[in-house]
Amino acid sequence: MRSEALPAASAPAAGSDAAQAAGGALKSAPGAAEPDAAPATGGTADEPGVDRKTAVFTALKPEGEEPSAGSEAAPKGDVAESGPEAKADSRTAAVDAPKSTPGAAEPDAAPAAPVDRKTAVFKALKPGGAGTPAGPEDDAAPAAGGAAKSVPGSAEPDAAPVDRKTAVLKALDSRPASKPAGSEAGAAAGVDQPTAMLKLPPQPAELPAERTSKFVPLRADEVRAPAQPAGGPVVEAERTRQQPMPPLPPLDLLAELTNKPAPPETPTRTVVRRVKIWTPLLVLALIIFAVVQAVRPLPTPSLKLTANSAYTFEGDKPALPWPGEGQGFMAATGLGTVDSFGEQKAVPIGSVAKAMTAYVVLQDKPLKPGAKGPSITVDAKAEEDGGLDAQGESTLNTVKEGDKLTQHDALAALMIPSANNIARLLARWDTGGSEEEFVKKMNDTAEELGMKNTKYTDPSGLDATTVSSAEDQVKLGQELVEIEALMDITKLPEWTDPSGKTWRNYNTLVPYDGALGIKTGSTTKAGGNLLFAAHKMVGDTDQLIVGAILGQHQAPIIDTVNAASKEVMRATQDELDGATIVKKGQVVGEVDNGLGTKVPLVAVEDVKAVGWSGLTVKLELTDGAKSVPQSAAAGTHIGTLTVGEGKSQVEVAVALQSDLAEASFLDKLTRVG
Repeated sequence: MRSEALPAASAPAAGSDAAQAAGGALKSAPGAAEPDAAPATGGTADEPGVDRKTAVFTALKPEGEEPSAGSEAAPKGDVAESGPEAKADSRTAAVDAPKSTPGAAEPDAAPAAPVDRKTAVFKALKPGGAGTPAGPEDDAAPAAGGAAKSVPGSAEPDAAPVDRKTAVLKALDSRPASKPAGSEAGAAAGVDQPTAMLKLPPQPAELPAERTSKFVPLRADEVRAPAQPAGGPVVEAERTRQQPMPPLPPLDLLAELTNKPAPPETPTRTVVRRVKIWTPLLVLALIIFAVVQAVRPLPTPSLKLTANSAYTFEGDKPALPWPGEGQGFMAATGLGTVDSFGEQKAVPIGSVAKAMTAYVVLQDKPLKPGAKGPSITVDAKAEEDGGLDAQGESTLNTVKEGDKLTQHDALAALMIPSANNIARLLARWDTGGSEEEFVKKMNDTAEELGMKNTKYTDPSGLDATTVSSAEDQVKLGQELVEIEALMDITKLPEWTDPSGKTWRNYNTLVPYDGALGIKTGSTTKAGGNLLFAAHKMVGDTDQLIVGAILGQHQAPIIDTVNAASKEVMRATQDELDGATIVKKGQVVGEVDNGLGTKVPLVAVEDVKAVGWSGLTVKLELTDGAKSVPQSAAAGTHIGTLTVGEGKSQVEVAVALQSDLAEASFLDKLTRVG
């Protein structure tokens, strides 16, 4: 590579302030002889080529030039100017050579602005000629690349072309050239031959705006105090005041701490972030839900009827042979009304009222079948009322004050000979002496049974103000037939009192055709009245029927009502029939374990019901007062199928058609209720 020598810059006269160039180049003073170019580093002639990277980092190193011995020390990092007000840009001063005023001694160095080495590098790279001559003015800008400018009046050799790249590297060389004390010439910047080919031409003069620009530091550590004149007061550098920055968002702060900037916010990132946040919570909720479902108590299995809930017997509704006067009503216990006639209204019922007297006593003091019950002492009032038979009343005239009657005998005297004095005695015995309180009990009970047309004013029924209807008396009769101890009395054709006297039953229906009696009643105002009951075996069912006929005035009234009642009773018994409603093995229902598993239920035998033509009976599936198991084998009896009500009710067991399996974990997990 061809080498090229740079012209050496002449040093200023002895005793003047020699300013050293930032890149190692000096400006020659007018009239001074130019010495041979000395090496820029230590004065050695053979300096190796400048490393460009080292030159750049050296230029950026915050250190000033060392002043020579005997000269006035310039402030660190500043460049001397000939003009008193001229200030060089701190960054441009790093590459500009010092200026000297021709023919005059240089004054004390004026303070210069801090040198910004980065700006010096970029200014050195500005395009311009290397050999541009300086103007006549004092503050001529130095040529870029470290080329020396001649002052007018001095001899200037022909300037050789300068390589711009080499000039930049020389400008970045921050190593100052030392000169001996009292010497008049500074060391010229030297380069080797390969570097000389890369010299850049000198840069044009700076504009005033560039030279006077003010550097605003971006950080507090970049604030440097401006250069102060020698011997002058020290001025503290102005510090930059910055407002505190607001806190960063968590994600941005984390990214800054990890030296990784947060990615930009996008809809996709938002969705992904929400999925990452909510997925663990959802999984935890599902686990908790599964555990709760697994340990929850299992629901109690229930039974459901799948067969028809009712069955209707074929044929038309029966028409019973009712009498031509009064009113009547006929029903079968547990099945419903068979037939009725006349207007169901309140009429005097006579001694039929004693049926309610017996019912109230037995509700307060129950009597078991075959038992005699507690003893009742006959008081003077009962003995006195026994003599009223002479006036036509029905009484038990064989009792005396102080006699003892068992509860069974007192009820027999009440229902068979229809003794009024014993009815009043039972009322006083039940309440502790008050007949009025007992009558109140009679009316309260009638209201409970739904006897809307009934009102009692005395316990015997002798008063015409004691009224009721045939329908109301049938309601009471259906309750009485359920009391076996009482039916054992009323079905007797006669009864013998403790004195040995026998009394006939005025209900002549007994003991025929399965009649159960109950109570007769006859007065002039009430006519002949009869509340009767009977039973009939239909298959395996003992079916009870209850009827009442009131207001029979054809004499003899008691015989008339007995005859009419007998015909109606026998006709009703003939209407009763049995029918197979459900056959053995037929599916009648299902068991539901509450978790979605259902197993059919079948009848273990034929289900037969009692009824009559046109009758509709109800079917019901119950658990038989036993809890249904969670699991069971096929054939296990689970519940009961019932048909009808009361004594006419038919019950048949039902069983599982197949195995009832225990609930699985999946069944428990997916249960809702």
